[in-house]
Amino acid sequence: MAFTGHHGGPIAFATLIAIFVAGANAIDIFLEWNVALDYTIQPVSVYQPVITINGKFPGPLINTTTNDFVHVNVFNNMDHESLLFTWNGIQQRLNSWQDGVSGTNCPILPSTNWTYVFQTKDQIGSFFYFPSINFHKAAGGFGPICVNNRNVIAVPFPKLEAEFDLLIGDWSYDSYKMDKLLLVDKQAAIYSIPDITLMNGKCPFGHPMDCLSYNFRIQGHQMVVVETEGSYTNQITVDTLDVHVGQSYSVLVTADQIEADYYIVASPKLQPSSDSSSLVGVGVLHYSNSNTQVSGPLPIGPDPFNLSFSVIQAKSIRWNMTAGAARPNPQGTFNVTNVTLSQTFILQNSVAEIQGLPRYVVKNVSYYTQDTPLKLADYKGNGSGVYDLDQFPVKSVNAEAAFGVSVVTGNHKGWIELVFKNNLGFMDSWHLDVFGFYVVG
Repeated sequence: MAFTGHHGGPIAFATLIAIFVAGANAIDIFLEWNVALDYTIQPVSVYQPVITINGKFPGPLINTTTNDFVHVNVFNNMDHESLLFTWNGIQQRLNSWQDGVSGTNCPILPSTNWTYVFQTKDQIGSFFYFPSINFHKAAGGFGPICVNNRNVIAVPFPKLEAEFDLLIGDWSYDSYKMDKLLLVDKQAAIYSIPDITLMNGKCPFGHPMDCLSYNFRIQGHQMVVVETEGSYTNQITVDTLDVHVGQSYSVLVTADQIEADYYIVASPKLQPSSDSSSLVGVGVLHYSNSNTQVSGPLPIGPDPFNLSFSVIQAKSIRWNMTAGAARPNPQGTFNVTNVTLSQTFILQNSVAEIQGLPRYVVKNVSYYTQDTPLKLADYKGNGSGVYDLDQFPVKSVNAEAAFGVSVVTGNHKGWIELVFKNNLGFMDSWHLDVFGFYVVG
């Protein structure tokens, strides 16, 4: 894969998305998506189904501005499978009905359509969307979301010459349907790793052929981190950047090197790998006037097992409290000091076997998907007993592992403390929909 830049000017790279500067007033954006399986794309030169949106893999960019209303009319042309999309990082303020996960929405049935309508209320930043049920994310259907500043809000860096959206993720040589069937085997469900790493749906450069964290780097170029997860950061310059599952960053890269081609590398964390490994994603940064192809070894990153590097770098990325964000008032005017906690939830993960099946559990509870979404059941007063209210062990751990459908009562407008305990022998990630969080310890 190749990217073309102009010598001497700043370029925005985002592992996962780049952002910035669009229209003045909130508008309605109307999109029509035809979602289908495609067997001809073959990202790794094997015959397997790939989920496409309007024939594209990855899917198209959703390019919006703060406070826009986005209408996405999704036509499910999949083969006899229901479908849901979730909009990772979009906070769905005042309306979580459009979130697109099994606990919120009814699936879009085959040969039918559904229109999602959501507002990018008071948000800026780089995000992405993906299908959330039936193991579909392992087959594609994902793409970038860009929420630009309004014109009245200053962007805290110089005007860019170009922007690129870069999505990095793992991939399997098998069909996603086969991968799903293998989940009954403990070794496959808990300990297996992907086969290959893709960049924007393409296999590693020079290679014949979602559960990993990556170290991202560009040969001979430094990166200035300017945004992550919808917030501008204090700008720091890095040679390499750790990007964990579900994360998004925006970085500035200045094309000020000798006119040539340079490697772009994403290597997995906590996995042994060599330059020739299929798990090392490789792309090319191409200067438009370059006559020199990439050659030689890949740029070296940190030791993939050096957790101190990851922790120190994560601590160095701080919220820019002086830059404007989605509103005219600066971010620094939001007072989050002297918070009084209303509730504390301790979430402890582990692996268990339930009814002969391997399962990840939280407090020995494994979520069991119901036919009726929990939010719809709640709207109807849970009259049919779809979920169990306040039966989840918030501060204790159940003695035996079991399936459960638990809803915990939260205090409206209260400050909730979430404590995560990882009892696994490897790095774990949590996906917490539609909320903003402050990491405090």
